[in-house]
Amino acid sequence: MPITEILAQNAKLYGAQKCLTEINAELEAKNPLPWKEFALVEAAYAVSYRKELSWRTFDEKANQFAHFLLEHGCQRGDKVGILLMNCIEWLPIYFGILRAGAVVVPLNFRYSADEIKYALELADVSMLVFGTEFVERLRVIKDDISSVKQFLFVGDDCPDFAESYDKLVAVCSSEPLDIKIADEDGAAIYFSSGTTGFPKAILHSHKALVYSCQVEQAHHGQTREDIFLCIPPLYHTGAKMHWFGSLLVGGSAVLLRGVRPKWIIETVAKEKISIVWLLVPWAQDILDAIESGEIKLEDYDLSAWRLMHIGAQPVPPSLIKRWKQYFPNHEYDTNYGLSESIGPGAVHLGVENIHKVGAIGKAGYKWQTKIVDEKGVSVKQGDVGELILNGDGVMRCYYKDSEATAATIKDGWLYTGDMARQDEDGFIFLVDRKKDVIITGGENIYPVQIENFLRGNDKIKDVAVIGMADYRLGEISVAVIETKPGMDCAEEEIKQFCLQLPRYKRPYKIIFDSVPRNATGKIEKPKLREKYCGGSIVKKQIEV
Repeated sequence: MPITEILAQNAKLYGAQKCLTEINAELEAKNPLPWKEFALVEAAYAVSYRKELSWRTFDEKANQFAHFLLEHGCQRGDKVGILLMNCIEWLPIYFGILRAGAVVVPLNFRYSADEIKYALELADVSMLVFGTEFVERLRVIKDDISSVKQFLFVGDDCPDFAESYDKLVAVCSSEPLDIKIADEDGAAIYFSSGTTGFPKAILHSHKALVYSCQVEQAHHGQTREDIFLCIPPLYHTGAKMHWFGSLLVGGSAVLLRGVRPKWIIETVAKEKISIVWLLVPWAQDILDAIESGEIKLEDYDLSAWRLMHIGAQPVPPSLIKRWKQYFPNHEYDTNYGLSESIGPGAVHLGVENIHKVGAIGKAGYKWQTKIVDEKGVSVKQGDVGELILNGDGVMRCYYKDSEATAATIKDGWLYTGDMARQDEDGFIFLVDRKKDVIITGGENIYPVQIENFLRGNDKIKDVAVIGMADYRLGEISVAVIETKPGMDCAEEEIKQFCLQLPRYKRPYKIIFDSVPRNATGKIEKPKLREKYCGGSIVKKQIEV
């Protein structure tokens, strides 16, 4: 049964009941409304800051978009892209694409214009649905994208190169479609990256999407009464796949636009949220706000909140110890996974194993794990090796990259590139990453991209970008720069030069030093990490 049928069943069973809620905390912040007055002015609040969908309306909107796609020549297996910030339209569009038998391609809203073009062409996207925030990025590349035949715009003031999603789709039928979907049919392409920093297109089947529902619900026991708070971007496999566990049983979700600690806590209180999925920085910020007095917990009714879980990066045990001081009754879990394994859940700690915080856990529901040496042979318990995974959530392939697929999937096992060890109780601990990916605030940063950019500066001879531990973001990027002989270069010059990069890719710290290379010309990053990182935690607050 495809995931679209789960939505159809929920529409039949729970029709008029609330399914999705969008809360725009960023908009509300411009016209603040005291949260305690919420009940008195709920109607006005809803008009300005809040949107809702029932299960029936969600299902009908998905049908309408599926009909639109078919009426406009979309064929089985065609690729349809989504380039939107989190919004109430996002998931109906996603499910509509699936219902039409097409393949949905969510794009990272942080992508630059060139990255958008690269991803669209790599995935053979023929239609793109996008929002206001991306008009100018698309305007400069629209004529150079050979694959995209139609641009659909969500919002007001449709640009001249696109057509209005709202006007065109609203007149389409909302009746169910008779499109047969097989488990192994392609469903979604998500983007990751290899060691070169160029995105790879990860193709998943319909079976994998349903598997993510089953895994998540088995781990966290969602019921129809649970309300899930979704803050991370929907283009990623992470939080969306966690909500899929609620979808399986008819549980609703709240999409929060904004990550300030007060917004999160106020939303939990207003909406009676029971499950919150956080990144490490957001959890850190909430605790800091409590300890600074910015948030007074006694002002909020948080009694519905039962589960806090974290993923996307290693979790400091000290963070969970602090968390339990303020939220002693919360269940806690951490999850590990990759976009190649349909997001988190391939390994999970388990709410009953908080005494093992620091570990990523054991194999998830119906997943298998091994830790192997370079020959693919299991290492002895306690020894370090590469973590590999097997289960129905393993990707079908890297789209149009058979070489990378063969290097990553061997005999049905997904080689993660993460080095790990297993303790005497069977819990898995991450040790290091084979790849030099830096995870800062849950976002992957690829050093090669930043290094190549910095080498464009006339004063720079060589550069190496490494990750340094940070108490809030998990890691920050550090650029070790070797200047050309006789050249003087100040830190401020480098910072100004880096303004051309997206904010999250700019190095947080600049160090001027020689860049060591080995006999084969490779940068010896372990030496730099030992010299400048040494496992210590940076105590400085970093503004993101």
